[in-house]
Amino acid sequence: MSYSNSSNHANFSRRGFLKTTALGGLAIGASLALPSWQIFAQNASLHINKLKIPPLETGRIENGVKIYDLEIQNGETEFFEGIKTKSRGVNGSLLGPTLRMNNGDIVRLNVKNSIGETTTMHWHGLHLPAKYDGGPHQPIKSGETWSPQFEIMQKAANFWYHPHLMGKTADHVWQGIAGMIIVDDEESKALPLPSEYGIDDIPVILQDRRFGRDGSMEYRPTRHDIMAGMIGDIALTNGTLSAYFEASTNLIRLRLLNGANASIYNLGFSDSRNFMQISTDGSMLEKPFETNSLILSPGERAEIIVDVSDGKTITLENKIDVNSGSMGGGMMGGGSMMGGNLDFKFLEIRPASKLKQLTAIPNQLTKIDWIDEKQAANTRPFVMSMQMGPMMMLGIGKSHTINSKSMKMDRIDEIVKLDTTEIWEISNSSMFAHPFHIHLVQFQIISRNGKPPHAGEMGLKDTVLVHPNETVRFIAKFETYADEKYPFMYHCHILEHEDAGMMGQFLVV
Repeated sequence: MSYSNSSNHANFSRRGFLKTTALGGLAIGASLALPSWQIFAQNASLHINKLKIPPLETGRIENGVKIYDLEIQNGETEFFEGIKTKSRGVNGSLLGPTLRMNNGDIVRLNVKNSIGETTTMHWHGLHLPAKYDGGPHQPIKSGETWSPQFEIMQKAANFWYHPHLMGKTADHVWQGIAGMIIVDDEESKALPLPSEYGIDDIPVILQDRRFGRDGSMEYRPTRHDIMAGMIGDIALTNGTLSAYFEASTNLIRLRLLNGANASIYNLGFSDSRNFMQISTDGSMLEKPFETNSLILSPGERAEIIVDVSDGKTITLENKIDVNSGSMGGGMMGGGSMMGGNLDFKFLEIRPASKLKQLTAIPNQLTKIDWIDEKQAANTRPFVMSMQMGPMMMLGIGKSHTINSKSMKMDRIDEIVKLDTTEIWEISNSSMFAHPFHIHLVQFQIISRNGKPPHAGEMGLKDTVLVHPNETVRFIAKFETYADEKYPFMYHCHILEHEDAGMMGQFLVV
């Protein structure tokens, strides 16, 4: 899959690129990391490139097993006309195919590593054995193929895959290795929702990147980036710069994934119109939730349906709301002193003059078996902390911790008994917002600082944003899989924080 974003209408050639940067007298190969909005801002806001829709991969059947062949590879992507940028992807130069599966499928994922260095592939949000989780304990050496096989045991929802190598997760994701997973079940298939992939049912992977003068997208974090997270200043949607989508139906279903390294997005439309949120990370909501904004932190997913029957062109964008503190609270805003406050224009939606009319959204989407807190056998506290000041900036000591411990591969931090229900209390004592992600389970949020969760969080979750000075309590069942050798992870999903040590390990026994 090649993600070339050139356009005949872009008129953004290499010559134009040099003229725009006013650096014609300098060597274009000098990859100095100038703020890329200064170089590309005028062109990046024109919505001149048709949204790339990742290929849909439904697998092939052999002896009752659904098989997916995936190759992690190096490539080049043309974000800007005439400029080739080194990138990485799966079965292509950038990002990867959308993998579509059904609840109850037995799947085998043949993952070949062709990038010249070790990596991993994690199946974010899926309930599966620890040895097939794709975390740091399942490295794939260059030239090797890893073939995990397991049963899909999920309600209908959107998941994703990305590398999870110890100390290198942020680097590999930044370069473009990621893709979406759609799981269907019989209940979801029966709902009268937009369901034609790429037509009215659209995967939308939201990311941001920085580019050098030569168009390079190298991962070179500063000390500040390690502290705040690597925040870009150019928005990419499915790897497409300045993206637009031509709508042919009155209702558009957007499957949103925040695939950024660190940015927390406050999403809404340019005219502040309402839309319907229908899902969270691991399930649909029981009922559609009408809103005009949606906060999505790294790793989180949500589905929304927007009505464009009025024929107006609208833009999905990162809404700035500094007064209310909705971007994460505290002086750091959206998880970063510089991130979360960029007015990204992710996707322009252009309705056709005549739109196919789809049926209204049903009032009942699913039924969730809510877990009674009385079933919890244990309550575990977790405190996410960051050491501020000169020691942190110099990289001395344990700056990113959970329960005062920085990640170590040879240390098990928690042991959970199989077939038990637990409450986890996640507190944030730092000045940054942190999305907390746990492997293996989908949980239910009980409260935020003692108050019930937002209506848009009333579904199954595997990642939750925890604001500064906030405590989030959730409940989950640890079932099906036990392993005394291979652990699962829990960590902050700001990838620079994860790589810097804000991660721990638990065994289910």
